[in-house]
Amino acid sequence: MQTGHSSTEEETCKVRKLEITDKEKGFISLLQQLTACDSISDKAFEERFWEITKYGDDHLICVVEDKNSGRIVATGSVFIERKFIRNCGKVGHIEDVVVDSSVRGKHLGTKIIEYLSDHARSVGCYKVILDCSSENKPFYERCGFKQKEVQMVKYFV
Repeated sequence: MQTGHSSTEEETCKVRKLEITDKEKGFISLLQQLTACDSISDKAFEERFWEITKYGDDHLICVVEDKNSGRIVATGSVFIERKFIRNCGKVGHIEDVVVDSSVRGKHLGTKIIEYLSDHARSVGCYKVILDCSSENKPFYERCGFKQKEVQMVKYFV
């Protein structure tokens, strides 16, 4: 399959799991391009990292590190909900997808979504779902998603 991306580009921007050292590579500042995200201490980052790690395949955060700059330039996560419906099925929930504004248009968002969707499928999910803004709807449709129902939210803070 021809993707139009050079093998050099593929090597410099490969999707991988979040690592404990990614905070110093700009992971938190990347999340700040997505939503309100305060700076957190190294200790708080490490505690949350190890907490998430305990969930194993049920909570995956992936990143793209630009090997040339050493910076995290894209990220996303998926957590797996275990259900009673659908024969005790599983659903993947994709969250916190963001690509650094300086590298948008290089298909890194697509790579993140494919990685997360493949993970959800590999652990037995019957579907993967996400919420997005109206502006991002065309992107997710190109990734194979379709609109279904309406998102609601109730904030506690």
